[in-house]
Amino acid sequence: MPELPEVEIVKRGLEGAIAGKRVTRVTLRRPDLRFPIPMGIAEALEGQVIASLQRRGKYILCFTAGGAGFLLHLGMSGVVKIQPPGDSSDREAVFEKHDHVVFDFDDGTRVVYFDPRRFGFLDIIHVDSWHGHKAFTAMGPEPLSNDFNGPVLAAALKGRRGPIKSALLDQRVVAGVGKIYACEALFRAGISPKRIAESVQAGRAARLAAAVRDVLTDAIDSGGSSLKDYYHTDGSLGYFQHNFKVYDREGTVINGEHVVKRIVQGGRSTFYCPGLQR
Repeated sequence: MPELPEVEIVKRGLEGAIAGKRVTRVTLRRPDLRFPIPMGIAEALEGQVIASLQRRGKYILCFTAGGAGFLLHLGMSGVVKIQPPGDSSDREAVFEKHDHVVFDFDDGTRVVYFDPRRFGFLDIIHVDSWHGHKAFTAMGPEPLSNDFNGPVLAAALKGRRGPIKSALLDQRVVAGVGKIYACEALFRAGISPKRIAESVQAGRAARLAAAVRDVLTDAIDSGGSSLKDYYHTDGSLGYFQHNFKVYDREGTVINGEHVVKRIVQGGRSTFYCPGLQR
């Protein structure tokens, strides 16, 4: 599943392609994704000018000048494809099987949501009330904002007896972090993924909060991590996977003596270096 850096890159691609443009048509090529697509979404968006886009956790939010908008989650395999203006051919003939939602704009730009596994979803939101959407009511702080730091993380971890890696995946603790960046952040902070979450306090919490922020920032600067289904909106790949220190690097030797190992936590693979993470 795309994590915060990948969703941020997609949001930026959309922002550059459709901000300030008018929606001329919304085409639903199927009635549902993970959930039914709300009736009336086309009527709410067609004729409206895109005013702004933002990201919250792993969600993309798009608002029109009139306030109406949509919420997009990419799920496991969702990809946003942007077709620039200038193609005068019949585009209906080139749809792929899993091109499920199509947005057309007044300058000829087309945005296509492609999702083979259909774990993503699309919903209607409004600029004045989106914070109350069920996806956000219990969501933790944005890790790249000033609302996230060592004391905030330490407070969120109090009373949590499970492993710290599992706690980082809980979107109520911090928004947008998934298995890749949890592993990488814990390595940077020198903290074992098996450590009891509530024991990450004071200095450890400060190191981990900083590591989360730094690894996400570095991943965004590298265009995200392309492993299976993630692509930029122009079809290109991210490069942060080439900078992984532990994730998916089982057996790698670090500093000539420490070996990266793989364990399973909560049904997910965790990669870490026992010699360097305590």
